Order: sequence, then C-alpha cells, then structure tokens
Amino acid sequence: MTKTALITGAAQGIGKAIAIKMAHNGFQLALADLPQQKERAQGVLSEIQKIQPGNKPAIFLPVDVSDKKSVFDIVDKAAAHFGSFDVMVNNAGIATIAKVLEATPEELDRVMRINVGGVLFGTQAATKKFVELNRGGDYTPSTVKTAQHRLTGKIINCSSIAGNEAIASLSLYSASKFAVKGLTQASAKELAPLGITVNAYAPGIVLTPMWDLIDQKLSEITGLPVGENLKRQIDGIALKRGETPEDVAGVVAFLAGEDSNYVTGQAIAVDGGINYN
Repeated sequence: MTKTALITGAAQGIGKAIAIKMAHNGFQLALADLPQQKERAQGVLSEIQKIQPGNKPAIFLPVDVSDKKSVFDIVDKAAAHFGSFDVMVNNAGIATIAKVLEATPEELDRVMRINVGGVLFGTQAATKKFVELNRGGDYTPSTVKTAQHRLTGKIINCSSIAGNEAIASLSLYSASKFAVKGLTQASAKELAPLGITVNAYAPGIVLTPMWDLIDQKLSEITGLPVGENLKRQIDGIALKRGETPEDVAGVVAFLAGEDSNYVTGQAIAVDGGINYN
C-alpha cells in the first residue's frame, strides 16, 4: 500500500528537497506552506507529478503552523484526500537573529510559536490521526496502556545544529531548536506504546535563502562583509563545503522509510562534520 506523508514548509529549500526525495521513494505527498507560497508550491507539485505519474497527484495545503487548528485541518485534509496517513514531517521554521540582551518579547513569541509550536501541534495532530486510522477512538492514557507494539506512524521534526550547540547572535533560534530536540525525545517516549516513532534531523549550514538572511544580519552585528560570516562557518566544516537541501532530504527519507523502524528519540546531525569550537 502506498504511504502518505505531509511536509510543512515544503514550497522551497529543505522542504522542497524532502518532497522531491520522498516522491522518488514512492510516497503520496501533501505539501503544506503559507498561503502566499502557493505559486512556489505549484512548481514543486509539477516536479512530483513528473516523478510519479502513476500516483494520486500531490496536493498543496495552506497552513500557519503557529495556529493549532490550522495544523489539525491540514492533517485531516491530507488523510481524507489520500485515504491514509503515515508520516508527518514538521519542517517549517524561521530564523531569528537576535543577541541575548537585545531580544524582544515579540521575537521570542514568534520564533517559539512557529519553531516549537509548529512541531508540537504537528505531533498532536499526527498522533490523533494515526490513532484514528490504525486503532480507532481517541488518544487517551488508556489507549497508550493497551496499545499494540506495532508501527502505526512516524513523526519527523526539524531541529538544527543550533539545537546541539548554541550559535552566538542566534540566541532565540538556538533556544527554539533545543526545545525541538527535547520535545522530540519526550514525544518518542510517550508515543512509543502507540507504535509511533519520533525523530529529528539537525541540519548544519544549508545554502538556502534562510542562511543568506542569517549571513546578512550577522554582518550587521559583526561588521564583517556580507558573505564572510558564512565563509567562516563553512571553513569550520570537515567536508569543506556548504550543505545542500538534498543532503538533508536523504536523512529525512531514511527516517520516513522502513529501514529506520527501530529508531526513535534521535536528533540526527546532518552537518558535514562541523567544528563547534
């Protein structure tokens, strides 16, 4: 039976690469992103259609991951459209460049609601759907106690190397990614009796528009020319190159596939051997 996956933040960057990789692996796909990303997402849908003309066409679902109802709605729509639901990839997130002493309440609220709230709501919505499709009824403490030890679904979260060791001037972003790592570990322990695995991937210096923004903002803080902060980060990578979205997608595809069925509670670094010192 063809499996179904929903990916948030799928219109570009890492999310797009994950979608393309999982399309090659045969997944039916629901791509979720902000409504204003619909045009970009259509391009990804077209690529997926060329890869798997025999599958039910992938769909785009507008979402605000900081809004719990919005996340639950897209999970319901994805499952209703494809008739199944197997993998939730909580990929959407934002970068916030702020020094500890200059961070504002507004910045704190925004990065936490998107980066952490999006993962929390995605986990809650996916778990509810996995239980509904595979066990019936609602997710309750008694459901956990009587759950069968069989795989019923997979949740995959986007952490970061900044969730392993904080990066200066990315204080709030680092804090949010440490939180994602903790949430992943706690969810894995709580949901294992339901047959749900929960893991995270921790990208390094990925050459996407997000890192272009980080580099530009860091140049304003450090006084270094645009591009120099990024260069110094890449110089600290053992493989001596910036990361591509495809580098990340391969690890996510592994976590989504059957070869990772006995892996849970992990935050796998995909960073090219970065030196934190």
